[in-house]
Amino acid sequence: MIPTLPLALRNRLAETILAALHDEHARTELASLAKPEAAERWLAGAERRWMWALTERARRASAALADRPARRAADLGAALEDATRLFDAGLHFEVHEILEPHWVASGGEEREALQGLIQAAVGFQHLANGNPAGARSLLIEASERLHGRRLLGRDLESFARAMAELAERVATGEPVVPPEFPR
Repeated sequence: MIPTLPLALRNRLAETILAALHDEHARTELASLAKPEAAERWLAGAERRWMWALTERARRASAALADRPARRAADLGAALEDATRLFDAGLHFEVHEILEPHWVASGGEEREALQGLIQAAVGFQHLANGNPAGARSLLIEASERLHGRRLLGRDLESFARAMAELAERVATGEPVVPPEFPR
């Protein structure tokens, strides 16, 4: 798992990744950031210690989006497709950013399912940042919200069970590998 970058870098990269979903120029910029010489232009002084995380996040995002046509994710279905690609690439913070606007606009069962998916993504980001207590708490909450739910035809039950199992692994200090995002 890749740690989250410092706030300003995190937000700038997340904006670039989200823009790359629909903008070819942003996609080109994202691909270039996978190379240290381009990433270095984003980093100032002490931030250079984040070079590896920046280039790795950019590389994974660029690869995840490489065969996806550039389009605006105006509906939840497209957002879930994008979230799947980024989650499976280990870009959990960005999954939160993609799903949150849909969560805000939703209600009922859909809202609960989206909140569970967001909590799972943020839980893995907490784990990557060295916060196992926060990760465990969010993975448990995600499991509870996702249990028995479906979202646009995606059965979330096995993902819910995986979150509960991984929360227990976090509690015992065992290694944790995120599962695939629900399909």
